[in-house]
Amino acid sequence: MGEELKMPRHVAIILDGNGRWAKAKGMPRNYGHVQGAKTVETICEEAYKMGIQYLTVYAFSTENWSRPREEVDALMKLLRNYMKTCLKTAAKNRMCVRVLGEKSRLDEDIRTRILELEEATRHNDGLHFQIAINYGGRDEIVRAVRKAAKAAAGGELNPEEIMEDTVSGLLDTAGLPEPDLLIRTCNEQRISNFLLWQLAYTEFYFTPVPWPDFTKEELIKAVEAYNQRDRRLGGLKST
Repeated sequence: MGEELKMPRHVAIILDGNGRWAKAKGMPRNYGHVQGAKTVETICEEAYKMGIQYLTVYAFSTENWSRPREEVDALMKLLRNYMKTCLKTAAKNRMCVRVLGEKSRLDEDIRTRILELEEATRHNDGLHFQIAINYGGRDEIVRAVRKAAKAAAGGELNPEEIMEDTVSGLLDTAGLPEPDLLIRTCNEQRISNFLLWQLAYTEFYFTPVPWPDFTKEELIKAVEAYNQRDRRLGGLKST
């Protein structure tokens, strides 16, 4: 990795291909999810070593509830275990963890573990790691609109004074910088209802590599591609 590489401050990743990866190996889909969780641990560590400050991963979408019951149950079990692992990793690496999404649909014990994880890591000064669980971009915007409407109805917010910053401050990602780079694995080229507001000026990088096979080398490739982009943010390129 060349010294001249400019690191994106915030990288978001849609973790795709766990099930297909497992199927190709003749294993159940949950085997892929377990391996995918291990890859998250590895990439958190490597991203921070590379100089990336914020990493956001799409772990479980609002649409994932429609998967077969056994798979959803297995994912929830994995999530419970991951919360414990994440707490240990965060303590070791000074990682600050935040969970994005509508938590009310999750079981009470998972919500408790999320709260404990967020509280325990709140003041850590290492990687800022966001996990999107029961998250949907449209759902997030709807919830923000409800908050704004409630505040306006209560006289706490003047509708005429609602600006982009107002909306950003009502989202799950309030206070976080917007992603510079979005990576999606396993050859899918869709946003899939992820960070719809926040991705307005984000660079996209798609790779055929399934998430369980995603390595530090693949992350470097994505950052190299990001470095080749012309980051104009809507402006005109000067000649």
